[in-house]
Amino acid sequence: MNKYIMIGPQGAGKGTQSTLLSHTFGFVHISIGEIFRWHVDNHTKLGSRVTRITAQGRLVSDEIVEEVVRERLELHDWRHGFVLDGFPRTPSQASYLFENWNLDRAIYLDLHDAAVSHRVMTRAQAGEGGGFTKRADDNPEALRHRLSEYHLKTQPLLKLFDERELLLRIDAGRSIEEVFDAICAGLGLPRPAASSERSAA
Repeated sequence: MNKYIMIGPQGAGKGTQSTLLSHTFGFVHISIGEIFRWHVDNHTKLGSRVTRITAQGRLVSDEIVEEVVRERLELHDWRHGFVLDGFPRTPSQASYLFENWNLDRAIYLDLHDAAVSHRVMTRAQAGEGGGFTKRADDNPEALRHRLSEYHLKTQPLLKLFDERELLLRIDAGRSIEEVFDAICAGLGLPRPAASSERSAA
């Protein structure tokens, strides 16, 4: 069984790469953003809480996210494995995963801030995309603040995964196909035929 987590800044392609991995190898893509969107769309109590929080320009708290992840993983519907997208966000949450789920790798989609800003602003102007952290304050100044906070929280996580020899760092500035091929190679997964043919061309 393969148990992976996908880490990266907003706009790095976490959802896209998680979906590709899941569709190609039969893993279950557990997207925290999708779970929250479902609750918002279905007007659940949790959805109402999330709506109030994001309307104030704040991130959903770590406690709420951790509770959602715990309930989702305990469904045990991932026979071949899972790709967890959007969690953990703190060392304590990472420790919870270590203790309970025996992770295989942490895939870090590394994208420099200028590229993040370009991607996010382009999507915001087009009215596209957006995980559960997408808000009306998607402007350059607000994004710089969120990126600064992201780096502050993420660096300890990367160090933790690196110390456990679980970290797979991927250059996310390339095309979707190139990033996916690099992930497959790094995880030791057989590349899809289309990717192999493309590489040989």
